[in-house]
Amino acid sequence: MKFGLGQSVPRHEDPRLLSGLGRYSDDINLPDQLYAHVVRSPFARANIRGIDSSAALAAPGVVAVYTGEDIQAAGLGPMPCLVPKLRPQFRPDGSPMFMPPRYALAHRRVAFVGDAVAMVVARTKDQARDAAELVDVDYEELPANVSTAGALDADAVAAWEECPDNISYYLEMGDADAVKSALAGADHVVRFDLPITRVGINPMEPRAAVGDYDPREERYTLYTGTQMPHDNRMLIAEDIFGLPESQFRIVSPDMGGSFGLRATIFPELVLVLWASKNLGRPVKWLGDRSEGFMGDDHGRDSHYRVALGLDKAGHFLALDIENVSALGAYVGLFGPFPSFGNMGGVAGTYVTPAISAKIWGVLTNTTPTAPYRGAGRPEATMAIELAIDRAAREMGIDRVELRRLNLISPDAMPYQTPLTYCYDCGDFEKNMAMAMELGDWSGFAQRQAQSRKRGALRGIGFVNAIEQSAGLFDEGAEISIDSHGVATVLMGTHSHGQGHETVFRQLLSERLGLDFEAIRYVQGDTDRVPYGHGTGGSRVSGLGGAALAKAAELLVDKGRAIAATTLESAVADIEFTDGRYNVAGTDLSVTLQEIARIANSPVERPADAEPGFRAFGFFKPAGPTYPNGCHICEVEIEIETGVLRLDRYCVADDVGTVLNPLLLHGQVHGGIVQGASQIMMEQIVFDPESGQLLTGSFMDYCMPRADDMPNIEVAFHEVPTPTNPLGVKGAGECGTVGALACVMSATLNALESVGITEIDMPATSERLWQALRDAGVSA
Repeated sequence: MKFGLGQSVPRHEDPRLLSGLGRYSDDINLPDQLYAHVVRSPFARANIRGIDSSAALAAPGVVAVYTGEDIQAAGLGPMPCLVPKLRPQFRPDGSPMFMPPRYALAHRRVAFVGDAVAMVVARTKDQARDAAELVDVDYEELPANVSTAGALDADAVAAWEECPDNISYYLEMGDADAVKSALAGADHVVRFDLPITRVGINPMEPRAAVGDYDPREERYTLYTGTQMPHDNRMLIAEDIFGLPESQFRIVSPDMGGSFGLRATIFPELVLVLWASKNLGRPVKWLGDRSEGFMGDDHGRDSHYRVALGLDKAGHFLALDIENVSALGAYVGLFGPFPSFGNMGGVAGTYVTPAISAKIWGVLTNTTPTAPYRGAGRPEATMAIELAIDRAAREMGIDRVELRRLNLISPDAMPYQTPLTYCYDCGDFEKNMAMAMELGDWSGFAQRQAQSRKRGALRGIGFVNAIEQSAGLFDEGAEISIDSHGVATVLMGTHSHGQGHETVFRQLLSERLGLDFEAIRYVQGDTDRVPYGHGTGGSRVSGLGGAALAKAAELLVDKGRAIAATTLESAVADIEFTDGRYNVAGTDLSVTLQEIARIANSPVERPADAEPGFRAFGFFKPAGPTYPNGCHICEVEIEIETGVLRLDRYCVADDVGTVLNPLLLHGQVHGGIVQGASQIMMEQIVFDPESGQLLTGSFMDYCMPRADDMPNIEVAFHEVPTPTNPLGVKGAGECGTVGALACVMSATLNALESVGITEIDMPATSERLWQALRDAGVSA
């Protein structure tokens, strides 16, 4: 098969996107549309004493100004949180988790810099923006809390007065008594704090939305980039508007990245829909980059406290985790999930008899947080892997041998860890061997000596990473083939840079014998696509691919009956191979395209066959998958300037069956860059006193460039999972899951050679330079 699975087929969608034929949210303009601009709070916490919009209403082109009072009068519900519906959370006293309501526009008070206070609608974008400056909001500024680690302090400011202790929820996982006993009897215990910085998600394309209400059908249409069109439609309809979802349509066009951000239901999505009905015209909102830094959800932001107990020989005995995770001012759609949903990852690839975790979800007067590529997985990996590095150093054991001593054997699979995860399969020692060969582990000492001669410190990082993927919800896919033999694929997942269209064409090309050019791909339209749960958690290939494979199987079976009639044979004698139905043992055959023509023809179709040639498949996994791998990287720190350079990076990954090596490399590379850059440069910073956002543009917030990254070498060790028919484990997040820990491991390894054992994230040149000066290190 020319373009079958397992081949490095270039992305089919790229020529369209690179030639300017993509259709993004801002490309959508409807006749007679109006433009909206959102007025945002300049304070982290304040009461709204009043809003005077008279000057704005009198400004040129202004059609309306809406405030929180209008939203309350309309009876619109607050932004939903899905987590309590999936897994209810509780506060320490057993009461339900505290979730301050977040309405489309703030009502009587604001809770973070960027909170939406009013929306101006005008005939042009510039008119709306200019008039927004005329909206006079009378604020009573209040003390704010922006510290994640300090949110639980007795004297901490309450982000919401209804929640004096700032605890939205608290939960315990694992066997705390067993861990306490094991740590008390351990020969060595490693203890350390691990603060995980907050980062901006920063997809290439800023968020945008167009709302259009049709009074003839009494239906709302929302055009916006979203990872989960069907789920968001249901939540917007039922939870916010209190209407049946059949009255809503969401169209998610091409989208320039997401990384978890666009699963959230943001206030602007609700506002443009509601305003369109009020004004009888489409309403468009387009955010800019500065608004994105304030109003888009952020990622990460947690504080871990880690304790790992070992015996004299280095066997792990127990692991204790405490995690304080910032939710921001409001609890987002999936906001709590990173704090606990992937906490099982702290088990790593190791045998640890007892593990426990205590988790606090805390409220602060900061931008809300959301799952960001990895969604708790990278944090969990950092906790266990940096603990192992510390234990090796303190006990005088080689860190590779310490890991190897505690590895879970392939023969132990499936392996139930003490903290939720049950690994289905994997060969972790093989990953280590492949990565060490790929990264020339044995040659490090020579490279380290050469770096020192150049006035630089060289460090090497070593990390085993494992994650949970593709375990949430089922997924659907539909295939229809017209009378000309052209297949249309309707997918409930959403591609926004991953290359789904190419991989799914490969799958159908192999399963149905169709040419690439004879396959159309449709996604992101809830009126056209019958069912789906979208993209997230590395679920698309395993779940969406399995659903599509099932649809292909059903379609072949449907065609088999028509082929039997056409070829005057028994159904049991019909075989399907390479796009043709054959009568076993003969040269009689008919193509899939010919069967499609017959099925679509009212004249030729057999009397007992239903019209058309289509099939819908869905797939629900028996359990999640567990992609895993070994990461090795090397960094250089210039002693004179403190500049950190990522010099080498390699990874041996087990993502199960590899569907397209070329696209898989791209996914792993991108994930590594996002993880590495959080260690090296990225961080959202708020002023600790006022709560003001200090990193509100790319002038203040550092993003990685191509010359910040080395060539990344990737090898794949395929251990297919039995949890889905394709054997796919998922690869969208595996690069990030290991990269944070690996780059930090390498950085600390470089610093350890001069006696420095601690450095905060991000390891900027200023921080490194100061640490080197304080330690008296010179070139």
